Amino acid sequence: MYRSVYDIKGFYNSRIGRVVRRVLQERIREIWPETKGLRVAGCGYAVPYLRMFAGESERVFALMPAALGAHPWPQGHSAEERNLVCLAEESELPLETGSIDRLLLVHDMEFSEHLKPHLQEAWRILKPNGRMLVIVANRGGFWARADWSPLGQGTPYSAAQIHNYLRDNMFIHERTEEALFMPPVRWSWILKSAGFCEEIGRAFLPMAAGVHMVEATKQIYAARTDKGSGVRVVVRGRGYVPQPVPQGFSIL
Repeated sequence: MYRSVYDIKGFYNSRIGRVVRRVLQERIREIWPETKGLRVAGCGYAVPYLRMFAGESERVFALMPAALGAHPWPQGHSAEERNLVCLAEESELPLETGSIDRLLLVHDMEFSEHLKPHLQEAWRILKPNGRMLVIVANRGGFWARADWSPLGQGTPYSAAQIHNYLRDNMFIHERTEEALFMPPVRWSWILKSAGFCEEIGRAFLPMAAGVHMVEATKQIYAARTDKGSGVRVVVRGRGYVPQPVPQGFSIL
């Protein structure tokens, strides 16, 4: 049972976890090939996928949920290096409104206890042109049944469910990709064939994907037509009160 971030960390330290990380890193890079000068944040347990942005982005940091706990990151950072992890309540993210360019949610929605307020907070901290990438276990995939992995814990979702949650919380769906077609087994020959499995799965078996990768943008204005009057009404997006940044943790 994955009850803490250390359990998830242990999975990514295993051989199969390292293969999963490599596969998903490559797919994330296809979607976000360039983050130079951008502020990148991760929610849930995103640290295995944030390091690749550290050398090019303006700032990179991770928000780990209070329910799962947190550990320092980068691993083995010196006294001169800053710890880039903050423990956060999912419905009160400790970042200023409109401060993030790219937001990565991994092992996040599946474990969320208050999903709607959490997505509203994600909306709040994103810049108007910001992008969010949600990686969620596929409800119909084999990985959702692998309860020895973090992808087999929590609540998996269908792509349609994710789209609906994002739409209801004022996100605009941009794209959906399917990933992780390698079956959840520890056999050596399967692990060595992960790249081949990815190619075959993307071409012929999208329904067998282990995860959905859904990219969305922040919707600022929602336009609707009042059918009774024939007048097009523009509704301003929800207003949010900025949350204070804890002492010793600033993105400015």
